[in-house]
Amino acid sequence: MEKGKELYSGKAKSVFETSDPTQLVMVFRDDTSAFDGIKVEKLDRKGMVNNRFSAFIMGQLEAAGVATHHERLLSETESLVKRLDMIPVECVVRNIATGSLCKRLGVEDGIDLVPPTFEFFLKNDDLHDPMINEYHIRSFNWASQSEIDVMIERTFEVNDILTKMFSAAGMLLVDFKLEFGRFDGALLLGDEFTPDGCRLWDTDTRKKLDKDRFRRGLGGVVEAYEEVAMRLGVDLGQPVAR
Repeated sequence: MEKGKELYSGKAKSVFETSDPTQLVMVFRDDTSAFDGIKVEKLDRKGMVNNRFSAFIMGQLEAAGVATHHERLLSETESLVKRLDMIPVECVVRNIATGSLCKRLGVEDGIDLVPPTFEFFLKNDDLHDPMINEYHIRSFNWASQSEIDVMIERTFEVNDILTKMFSAAGMLLVDFKLEFGRFDGALLLGDEFTPDGCRLWDTDTRKKLDKDRFRRGLGGVVEAYEEVAMRLGVDLGQPVAR
């Protein structure tokens, strides 16, 4: 599958057209950024690790009955995906309080959230992804009420699946964000699932195994991503079938 015109270049991924109008090529780059692009670096192997990691997670979710846009790996850093009409909303679930939630609400870092919290954010870098609610989504026609209901239900479904999977590998799924899009009359999980877009802690030590290592200058970012992949059984060295 050959790449065509570049449609989008974000902080860590680029998206290209293909000869099939229903499919796109998603390219995972080594770029890493934090604080709305204020801190930017290239980290060797990160694109490869995230490409394989996201493909693995999407495959696990598909096997559990969650429809996603992922089709197959094309190369070390490229994946073929369905072309979705993306809803410009991020769905965020938090199982443990940390990060911006603690700053906003003044709650203790590290406490378990029972039940988990759910929040919507508008996907808009220029506005720093502001928090929104269902009324905003409906009023501005970003999604219908039925689509909102599906996004909430699917996000919690993903949380149930992945919380158990990470727990079995000795990790806590602290929080994560998902994005959804329309395809052929259905709502599918899109974008990616990598340590760039979630928080993962070691169960025993609470060592950070995610992008917070970059945000906080802890070092060993890609090494932590590789550790997560290894614990889950992701084969980072297997050649990609052409």
